[in-house]
Amino acid sequence: MSAVVTHWDPEEVAGFERRLIDFRHTLHERPMFSDEGLAAILSRYPREALGVFTMGEDLEDWQSWRRGSAGAMTGERLLGAVQEGRLWLNLRHADEHLPEFTDLCAEIAAEKERVFKTKVLNRDLGLLISSPNARVFYHLDVPLSSLWQVRGQKRIWFYPRTEPYVQPAWLERCVHGTAEGQMPFKPEWDDIAESRTLNPGDMITWAQNCPHRVDNGAMMNVSVSMEYMTPRARVRANVLHANGLLRSRLGWTPKIQARPGPAMAAKLALAAAHKAAIVHKARAPVLKETFEVEGDEIRGGTAAMV
Repeated sequence: MSAVVTHWDPEEVAGFERRLIDFRHTLHERPMFSDEGLAAILSRYPREALGVFTMGEDLEDWQSWRRGSAGAMTGERLLGAVQEGRLWLNLRHADEHLPEFTDLCAEIAAEKERVFKTKVLNRDLGLLISSPNARVFYHLDVPLSSLWQVRGQKRIWFYPRTEPYVQPAWLERCVHGTAEGQMPFKPEWDDIAESRTLNPGDMITWAQNCPHRVDNGAMMNVSVSMEYMTPRARVRANVLHANGLLRSRLGWTPKIQARPGPAMAAKLALAAAHKAAIVHKARAPVLKETFEVEGDEIRGGTAAMV
């Protein structure tokens, strides 16, 4: 089997964790991502773990992003609903549920560790299957992310991770799991955005917590996503965890330390102590289920099937 990435350009590699970087990959050549392969994946992936979403048309109406369920639909029928409707399926932690994704996650992580000279931690390899013209509103991710376009075409806009594009309190809520990730957006921010159009074989990765939004082209899209931490990214996440505590409990307006020092050490200790003190249990989704995909209809709200 060929390498996942065809060429690791040294100039792009040098930008890792600091800026948007681009590479070419070979995942789109693998038969597991054919219609038959995708239907089989959807049938085997645990239905209770499947993220099923729909959304409105207005770019600023980020609260129209809704969570639903696919009930007992077969993988083939669910794939058909995606092809004909306005859905976004997120198969998170596919590496924990499907053996072929377990192997693929290890393959990708090994390449990243070899090329970027760092550890790839807290891995979450997922699969995104989404409808023609579907979108993901302006949002950010807590870990580092990379996106591997397999089928279709999508355009992604990236924005600075500073104010006013990201409010520190909102970022801290995302780290604590009390916000979903979508945020208010102003269309004029596109003037300063950096955008990429992704076709099959394109892969991008970007700086941690960099806000972005996604628009699909007029065809079904399939992408592999990988969220992960490096030691540096984990430090930033823990500093943000501590900042959220200092803001919510003491009313402080803390800053993000980029270099080691007494302030960073104190925040890392605070984050570790807080995590050790809380009862660990699976986080409930911030968004509640409000619809169910059933045949050619969505029950429980405005129809997203067209």
